[in-house]
Amino acid sequence: MKLKEIIPTNVLLRDVEIWFQDETRVGQQGSITRTWFYKGQRPRLVRQQQFLSAYIFSAACPEKDKAVGFISPVCNKEAMQIHLDIIAKGVVGHAVMMLDGAGWHSAKSLIIPNNITLLPLPPYSPELNPKENFWQSLKSRNLSNRMFKSVEDIMDACQEAWLEFTNIKGNVRKLCTRNWAIIDQPI
Repeated sequence: MKLKEIIPTNVLLRDVEIWFQDETRVGQQGSITRTWFYKGQRPRLVRQQQFLSAYIFSAACPEKDKAVGFISPVCNKEAMQIHLDIIAKGVVGHAVMMLDGAGWHSAKSLIIPNNITLLPLPPYSPELNPKENFWQSLKSRNLSNRMFKSVEDIMDACQEAWLEFTNIKGNVRKLCTRNWAIIDQPI
């Protein structure tokens, strides 16, 4: 499929930004990640045991090294609509946004902003979405080996982790750039 075939006819190729979108759950039995410790000894790590969770919705444009995010206590089409509206404000020009086939990504009631074209990735291919690498890095650096008392605590931790992680210059570009998703522009 050619990019020119899916974008609106009034949009110039030079005005197109490639974005990747995904969401992740934080909490829900938590996770334990590798950590440095003294040789020959095992560290004592904590892990969430309750079934509390929140979701980080995020979209990233590796070319511009930027990401927009939204933290929600639920993951549904209403949260996706809020996320799309936030992304639309962060786009300069027109965004072709690649995303997986989750049901709330293609709900018929979604109102897709005029400056966004959705491009579903093939089914069962999470390796094509670089946001998976983004989540792995964010979680292992900031959200693993922790316990939370409430959903609000999870959401606060997500916000702190998001801000710390996305404020590192070059993080989005490094983790989300894919050669097959770069638009070659003749000069």
